[in-house]
Amino acid sequence: MLKTTSTPASLRITLRVLARLLDYPDAQLRPQVGELLQALAEENVLGKDRLAELHALGRQLAQHDMYALQERYVETFDRGRQTSLHLFEHIHGDSRERGPALLDLAQTYEKAGLLFNAPELPDHLGVVLEFASTQPAALAREFLGEMTHILNALFTALLQRQSPYASVIAAILEAAGEKAQAVPLAPEPDMDEAWAEPEPFDGCTNQGQNRPSPQTVRKTRSQSSQGVAP
Repeated sequence: MLKTTSTPASLRITLRVLARLLDYPDAQLRPQVGELLQALAEENVLGKDRLAELHALGRQLAQHDMYALQERYVETFDRGRQTSLHLFEHIHGDSRERGPALLDLAQTYEKAGLLFNAPELPDHLGVVLEFASTQPAALAREFLGEMTHILNALFTALLQRQSPYASVIAAILEAAGEKAQAVPLAPEPDMDEAWAEPEPFDGCTNQGQNRPSPQTVRKTRSQSSQGVAP
């Protein structure tokens, strides 16, 4: 894995801007785009090519039809595990291991003197970036560097979908001193199968008072409803 040699004096503004660019595109974000991109240029962490990619995304966010942008966002980040902004979903999915991992991450925030108070879960990339932005640049890079494999998987999935949001993930990796690169992706389960509701009384016989056959109680997938505050 290639890493840049020098650590910037600060990553605070860059990481917060990248987090904001990953927000749901709404009427509040649109007028902020120009100022956000200007702030990126002034902190001077990212290279010119990466900034050019982010400016291309910014033009879309500022000029394209709002409803089309919102529909694209939902299709990109809310339908499918490979492009989820919840990082632990890439590792644990909906398994039991995700709960303890979320708790550990929330405790990491608290140990740094921050109160986690956000509508998103602790592993949402926007929250992760906000937390990293509160840390000294070297610590922020180390923290984000531990997630390189997840970020590269997310970058790859977005790249395969030709999503302009791939440039944001590449920028996060660059800010962390890592190299954005395509990696092999595990096959994603079919959406209809992943979101299917269990059939009521599945496995029960319909012959008189016959005893129902054993059946598995399954927890259906739920959606979470961003930020860490000092």
